[in-house]
Amino acid sequence: MHEKMLAVCSFAGVLGAAIAEALGGWDNAVITLIAFMAIDFVMGLICALVFGKSNKSANGALSSSACRKGLIKKICTLLIVVVAQRIDILTGSEYIRNAVVIAFCVSELISICENAGLMGILPEGVQKILNKAIDVLKNKNDE
Repeated sequence: MHEKMLAVCSFAGVLGAAIAEALGGWDNAVITLIAFMAIDFVMGLICALVFGKSNKSANGALSSSACRKGLIKKICTLLIVVVAQRIDILTGSEYIRNAVVIAFCVSELISICENAGLMGILPEGVQKILNKAIDVLKNKNDE
């Protein structure tokens, strides 16, 4: 039993390291993107399951098809980050991946705000703060 557990943990470690390397490292940019993606996914589920206000289905309820499509889109987002990382390596630059990650973070943050708005939990003051954060991220990405 101990040997099987060691093999599983070793495999998970190697796989995790390979994924982190492909994404250009396990830095704050990638951690933030993955955190935003997870928050957006969970809030989308809550919006559909609890509030019945999902904009991804005709009746606002949870849809397995919409859920599957959302997960696939998030996986494809990470694949695009890998592509951007490889472009950085090919061109000897260090900014393309970060620009792509920031752009995807902005997109996820907008979706998080939309879900919070559908649930009626986003006070006006918080909306203003998040809008400013979105503007800052957009400006940073434009640079």
